[in-house]
Amino acid sequence: MSLIESLKWRHAVKAYDPTKKVSEEDLDKIVEAARLAPTSSGLQQYRILIVANQEIKEKLSPSVLNAEVMRDCSHVLVFAAWDRYTEERIDAIYNRTTDERDLPRGRFNSYTDKIKEIYLKETADENFVHTARQSYIGFAMAIAEAAELKVDTTPAEGFDSALVDELLELKAKGLKSVTLLYLGYRDTEKDWLSTMKKVRNPTDEFVIEYK
Repeated sequence: MSLIESLKWRHAVKAYDPTKKVSEEDLDKIVEAARLAPTSSGLQQYRILIVANQEIKEKLSPSVLNAEVMRDCSHVLVFAAWDRYTEERIDAIYNRTTDERDLPRGRFNSYTDKIKEIYLKETADENFVHTARQSYIGFAMAIAEAAELKVDTTPAEGFDSALVDELLELKAKGLKSVTLLYLGYRDTEKDWLSTMKKVRNPTDEFVIEYK
């Protein structure tokens, strides 16, 4: 099935079958799709936390709008972005890049000096706006890969990020939660959205062309 057909198949599942679990193989592919996603300056300004432990899901569930969906899904992926840019974070990824490409460290200093000049003078809040945007690229890639694998998903922005950050100790990791992605398999009897037509704006309204 093509990616387009897979995206037509998927929807934001409203009820999961708690007895069905996503395999480690499929979970790895979904996470790998996010890891391979493009990011600004190639900095990979976010991380993914995988929550399969039921006790932790129960503790997280009061933070979300639909607690039952979180409790019953197989896994919760938490996309968490850097709380701010630092010289060390920028250097770390470029040192890895030069090392793996057998290039001398500092090969890209002219470029990294420019992005440091931009980001390091910004506030932490301004930094987070930018790092959070990068996480959405991987978020979308994970959703698309899950659809290809016929793993159901529910993207979630409606949650108490402060509670999630506290429970997962994200501050100590220099991260702040951005989005949640539930993975699993729909309960066809309870998932009221599964029988409804997928609705999107028509292409002639969605696309504006300049020829």
